Amino acid sequence: MKPKSEQELADAIKVSAAKGTRLQIRGGGSRVGLGHGVTGELLDTTGLKGVSLYEPGALTIVTAAGTPLETIEKTLAKEGQRLPFEPMDHRALYGTNGKSTIGGVVAANISGPRRIQAGACRDSLIGVRFVDGEGTIIKNGGRVMKNVTGYDLVKLMAGSHGTLGVLTEVAFKVLPMPEAGATIIVEGLDNEKAGAVMSAALTAPFDVNGAAHLPAGVNQSARTCIRVEGFEGSVRYRSGKLKDLLADFGDVSIEPDQARSHKLWQQIRDAEAVAASKGDIWRISVKPSDGPKLASLLGHDVQLQFDWGGGLVWACVSEGTDVRAVMNGIDGHATLIRSSDVTAKQLGVFHPEPAPLAAISAGLRSRFDPHGILNPGRMG
Repeated sequence: MKPKSEQELADAIKVSAAKGTRLQIRGGGSRVGLGHGVTGELLDTTGLKGVSLYEPGALTIVTAAGTPLETIEKTLAKEGQRLPFEPMDHRALYGTNGKSTIGGVVAANISGPRRIQAGACRDSLIGVRFVDGEGTIIKNGGRVMKNVTGYDLVKLMAGSHGTLGVLTEVAFKVLPMPEAGATIIVEGLDNEKAGAVMSAALTAPFDVNGAAHLPAGVNQSARTCIRVEGFEGSVRYRSGKLKDLLADFGDVSIEPDQARSHKLWQQIRDAEAVAASKGDIWRISVKPSDGPKLASLLGHDVQLQFDWGGGLVWACVSEGTDVRAVMNGIDGHATLIRSSDVTAKQLGVFHPEPAPLAAISAGLRSRFDPHGILNPGRMG
């Protein structure tokens, strides 16, 4: 099933609801391993594509949900603009060849290293159109956020993994690309010292928008990376100040070339430090100050990458390891990103919700998908 219009999609879902036909919703297929597996008739959203409105002066873009992400990024780049939240590319993690769609990005609330400054995908999302599980077309938000429905559906749809409705159109606020960028790199730190470096950089008045720590690799020592972007003179000044600030922690250098800096942060964004490793991969959100403590609990045989100043930990562990049990009282959420089906079924992909929140989630799914046909079981 590959509808070419919103109305065609709505009609198809109405028929499926009447028959009780379960639907497996898929965009470009770049992150098919995310979440629990779904069985059902394939609903391909890539027929819903095209940018319907782009106003560079208003920093706004509206596009069909099946539009490839790279198409949107190229459209914005021609006007010197970009999506603020730096969406991750999951192909290295999953070994897939598909092209990510903007609807898939929203459905999974995909964000990158710049989240510490710009927020997540949902924070740039200002409007959605979608079809619910009964085939009803619903619109919320627009070019200016305004909600009068009782639900903030814009935020609700981001991260719902297609279980509440099939996105047909999304609207974003966008931002200008920076004139320059640089990365300050501290070599050879352990996890605890790296945490201290990232904390010092993020609490300094130098507008850092990236703070990550990469493990040692072949012919490469561990690297702690701090990113600054903006006007050329400002970047030069701030990167110099940060180099001075971090000098006592170890061997500090500055990568001033924006292209090389951009490539490094793409690797960080896509968790390439753990993507090629064998084992289960977890994405763990904790307080930045708890990142090194979590690393210690996980042990020395674990491949780790820190992002968001230590608030996001990518961990490659031995198959079947229950990371949530290892967290041992550390507050946070652990999501099983890549594993065997057996491990995913045994441990669960998503962090268990508290009973009150689980009840709310179930109520929302019942409201928007009363027949249970949209990606059933995707979120466990």
